[in-house]
Amino acid sequence: MELADLTAVDLVAGYRAGTVSPVEATEAVLTRIEAREPQLHALYAYDAASARSAAKQSEARWHAGEPLGPIDGVPLTLKENIATRGTPVPLGTAATALTPAASDAPAAARVRESGAVLLAKTTMPDYGMLTSGLSSFHTATRNPWDLSRTPGGSSAGAAAAAAAGYGPLHVGTDIGGSIRLPAGWCGLVGLKPSFGRVPVDPPFLGRVAGPLTRTVADTALLMGVLSAPDSRDHLSLPPATLHWTALESSVRGLRVGLHLDPGAGLPVDPEITAAVTAAAALFEAAGADVSPVDPFLTRELLDGLDVFWRVRAWSDLLALPEDRRSRVLPYIATWAGAAASVSALDTYRGFACIDRIGTAALHATSAYDVVLSPVCAVSAPAFDAASPTDDPARPFEHIPFTVPYNMSGQPAIALNCGYTTDGIPIGLQIAGPRFADLAVLRAAAGYEQLRPEQRPWPVG
Repeated sequence: MELADLTAVDLVAGYRAGTVSPVEATEAVLTRIEAREPQLHALYAYDAASARSAAKQSEARWHAGEPLGPIDGVPLTLKENIATRGTPVPLGTAATALTPAASDAPAAARVRESGAVLLAKTTMPDYGMLTSGLSSFHTATRNPWDLSRTPGGSSAGAAAAAAAGYGPLHVGTDIGGSIRLPAGWCGLVGLKPSFGRVPVDPPFLGRVAGPLTRTVADTALLMGVLSAPDSRDHLSLPPATLHWTALESSVRGLRVGLHLDPGAGLPVDPEITAAVTAAAALFEAAGADVSPVDPFLTRELLDGLDVFWRVRAWSDLLALPEDRRSRVLPYIATWAGAAASVSALDTYRGFACIDRIGTAALHATSAYDVVLSPVCAVSAPAFDAASPTDDPARPFEHIPFTVPYNMSGQPAIALNCGYTTDGIPIGLQIAGPRFADLAVLRAAAGYEQLRPEQRPWPVG
């Protein structure tokens, strides 16, 4: 295995043993970036010189036996909307004024405090509202498994970078599936933690930050850093001591729900249903009790959420000067602009759907330790499509499996469970009760051991 493809767990073990250094690891990753980035367009604010400097400082700390934290010296990226001091935060759109951020957001502060080597920020679509890397500011990001496809979004660059081996650790954000959807289409592990588990700034209903990695163990390692408290997030959970890396467990005896029909949105492709059903069979063969979960999302709820999100986006766009508003991606402008005629009553009804979706998810999943489902009903569309429908009148047909857990605050993780006939990874989602992040990670780690051998990572 090439040095750029080592996991964070293996790198840290190598640093501790003195068999590999942060400088060597960082150079290997920078070489990989130089080779693949002209095709993938995954990065923003890439700074090789800063990464080399941080790696040298980390190497000195390891030589002195004084690492700053559990990911000291590990190459890492942060999604573009996670502020880093001195770097503008475009939010994926050409409409944003490029003002340098005054301070690090919570996730950025935590990884720096732990000594991680920040390579770059990663790309996202306009305002993070697409399952795509299509953007009016960034060049459209490509999927390393098939350059004609999107990696998904909105953590598009993070997923492409992780699949291509731009280091082992990547941090994304998720308000409707933006970590899990690209993780699913890129063969990765992507965790949406319980709402409030990882502090964010600014906080917003349903919005979380979390890891995209190649292994469950690396996701757990990074969660131990990201979940440290930060007073800027008034919606965050109380500080808790969780043993994130204690993943040893068995799926035997687990009450497992199998959720194959969300109740709204796109019909599930048969090969995706087959892959998820096969994953459930592995749980059952290992001693879990598997039973079906009925659909619990409705057309009314999905459309109501769409209305509220449109109004929120239209409010933001109206606050921009006209010359900047005109630079927004036309798809987003069309989608948000439809809110101009929405009444106050319909806006409130749309907002109320957040709680109704959350309540439906909690009720439907309450009998289970974990619930298995597809991450998405369909495979990755073309790189220049905004979404699987590519239709601003039907923008969220692809998120019915993922968005309920944002609204309910439940933890949910994506990891690979197979491949389509044309070689694109298929994502399995494992969701758990509120605050049961460790249980979800342990179930994912258990499945990681049960699933068939994975295909090699794409090398370009």
